[in-house]
Amino acid sequence: MEQFFHEEESDLLVLEKEVESRSLLVYNDEVNTFDWVIETLVDVCDHSWEQAEQCSLLIHHKGKCSVRHGSYEELRPMKEAICDRGISAAIN
Repeated sequence: MEQFFHEEESDLLVLEKEVESRSLLVYNDEVNTFDWVIETLVDVCDHSWEQAEQCSLLIHHKGKCSVRHGSYEELRPMKEAICDRGISAAIN
């Protein structure tokens, strides 16, 4: 039985490493309009209009907002697409 627990614990540790969640952050600037940021979040991150609007307000007032969570591999194309639209973004 002891071996079973060690294997299960080992499997859990591997799973935790594989599913490490990261955040996609979008930063405020003085260039992009609210509408452009909202449109970008809807198109790139699959946000609803309301969700994107709330995120854009947080970005404006707080300086940044975490707009998506997931693995690095999942978030990287989204970050690149956001940056390609002239909006600052990073994966944390």
